[in-house]
Amino acid sequence: MASYTDITFSIKNQIGIITFNRPKTLNSFGGNLIPDTIAALRVLNEHPDTVFTVLTGEGRFFSAGADVKSVASNEGEYRNDGEKKLGLLGKFSYATELLRSMIDHRKVLILALNGPAVGGGAAWFPGIADIVLASNTAWLQCPFSALGLVPENGSALSFAQSIGIHRANDFLMFGRKLTAQELLDAGMYNYVWDATGQEFQSKVVGFLEDQLKTNDGKSMMEMKRLQNAPIRDQRMIAVVNAVDALAERFVEGAPVARFELKKREMEEKSKARSKI
Repeated sequence: MASYTDITFSIKNQIGIITFNRPKTLNSFGGNLIPDTIAALRVLNEHPDTVFTVLTGEGRFFSAGADVKSVASNEGEYRNDGEKKLGLLGKFSYATELLRSMIDHRKVLILALNGPAVGGGAAWFPGIADIVLASNTAWLQCPFSALGLVPENGSALSFAQSIGIHRANDFLMFGRKLTAQELLDAGMYNYVWDATGQEFQSKVVGFLEDQLKTNDGKSMMEMKRLQNAPIRDQRMIAVVNAVDALAERFVEGAPVARFELKKREMEEKSKARSKI
């Protein structure tokens, strides 16, 4: 099995488990987290025995999304806006491939939200997953508008498909934080358990093992295929359109200025804590 630096990867009988493993950064999208995840999804997609693929996180957060410090300091230099747009599209290609890997994944994709998720951590995964299992601590928030961004990687469509247009607008346009109970009531989460840490992860595995005892694996995978096939191209077009819109926002410069402000706020809070 391949080696990974920013995820852990294991297979338990017919369950493949991919765990984001950058807990010190709240599993933000830095290092090799996204490339490692794509590689593991490819392995499980072709695995002869697995039925379920689980995405989860180590620590108290599922994912804090983009690394604010990295975005604020990674502007680059370009001769003109056309060159800048091409450079940005190249930078965002990793996210397009991650979404494609999930949208085209043959196994039943289980999102196991061990804790809160913010930004891309909240937007990229729930609407694409086939089943969402969550800790009662797993609130979601997407402050895209506050950061001069757009709903990322097709989330405008996938959230509308999951919770309806008006709820999706409230969540993605206004950046409102939604609790686990609100997301369960809205239909985004399938199950919410009053558990965290290893207790939550054990509940996830136990739940899936129970499904495998009762239900035929190939039948569950066929259900997923039949449901997703008619909407696959819609979702990929939504991803491409979102990447294009995000690149345009960066060409305009709005996100970098807002991320720089956020970075300074974080540094000031860190200094204040160190004095306590």
